Amino acid sequence: MDAYGEFAAVYDMFMDNIPYEEWSQRIVEILNGYGIDSGLVLDLGCGTGSMTELLASAGYDMIGIDASEEMLELAAEKKEKSHNDILYLLQDMREFELYGTVRAVVSVCDSINYITEEQDLLQVFRLVNNYLDPKGIFLFDINTVYKYEYLLSENTIAENREEGSFIWENYYDAQERLNEYDLTFFIREQEGLYRRYEETHYQRAYPVEQVLRLLKEAGMEVLKVCDAQTGDVPTDTSERVYIVAGECGK
Repeated sequence: MDAYGEFAAVYDMFMDNIPYEEWSQRIVEILNGYGIDSGLVLDLGCGTGSMTELLASAGYDMIGIDASEEMLELAAEKKEKSHNDILYLLQDMREFELYGTVRAVVSVCDSINYITEEQDLLQVFRLVNNYLDPKGIFLFDINTVYKYEYLLSENTIAENREEGSFIWENYYDAQERLNEYDLTFFIREQEGLYRRYEETHYQRAYPVEQVLRLLKEAGMEVLKVCDAQTGDVPTDTSERVYIVAGECGK
């Protein structure tokens, strides 16, 4: 789970291709479909707060939880500019604590894939169920096994920009379903000098069926599974899926 240390400083710079606004609209549509158009919502694994800010602007009272102090510092800077009333908490999602319950919990940008042990993932689901209002909603996304096996696989991704460049070296163990990616960034600073950042991240590829089983074991009801891009039933080539689960008793 240890990730996003120094890399946090350049995260938003190189993640500017993520369609946060489009994703937030889909999330709001799904939440509204279950009668949740306002109230307290938790963004679990909120990172630099990009999605948290959009959901706050959509009218939700937001709490953001992340295990990276550096990421939350950037989230706090965004909060100062937007003046959105967001509570950020430095906590590990495997053992997070709230003062009360919330109407919904959301977790996007494959935060769930960072939970690399099944028992830890089950614990996260149990905690979510515990902190949801009666009939509350848990909406999250996961990268699919297909994406890790066929798209990321053993590939190297590189990008060069005026302000800096990065190299993403990916390694996927199909037997363990464990994905490792080594990130190296070169960021231009004063007088044309470049600063180098290096981090290694690990994610687990969970078959959707395994995730659904763990949700039920945690006491939740599975309500919806869809392709995150199309909103339709997932196919064998879906890269990311949304899963919606409901609280149904503690």
